[in-house]
Amino acid sequence: MPERSKDWINQAEKDLKAVEELMKSEFFEWSCFIAQQAAEKAVKAAFQELNAVAWGHSISDLMRILSKKVVVNEELLNCARSLDKYYIPTRYPNSFESGSPYEYFTRSDAEDAIVCSRRIIEFCKGILA
Repeated sequence: MPERSKDWINQAEKDLKAVEELMKSEFFEWSCFIAQQAAEKAVKAAFQELNAVAWGHSISDLMRILSKKVVVNEELLNCARSLDKYYIPTRYPNSFESGSPYEYFTRSDAEDAIVCSRRIIEFCKGILA
């Protein structure tokens, strides 16, 4: 498989820009989900750079595996765990007893997701440097 870490990290950064547009329109559930996706893509870029294979969507699982090759601090692991919470419930109404995802996710959730996503992307860019 060809090494495409630059493509993965570029898409991660583009996704994070999309989150800013979603925030303007108050699509907080989608902001959280896309922030999760951006961080996941960044971590997968780091795996590619290190000639490793990354499977799955749990950023915290991927970061734990990555920590066997590079130092991953606790703050990044906490961010990964936080972002993992946005993978499913931001998209599916049956994640909650009633209501739709947009009724559950707030500006604060989205802002926190963006901060965590940005931290993980910057960390992964450092691996690619």
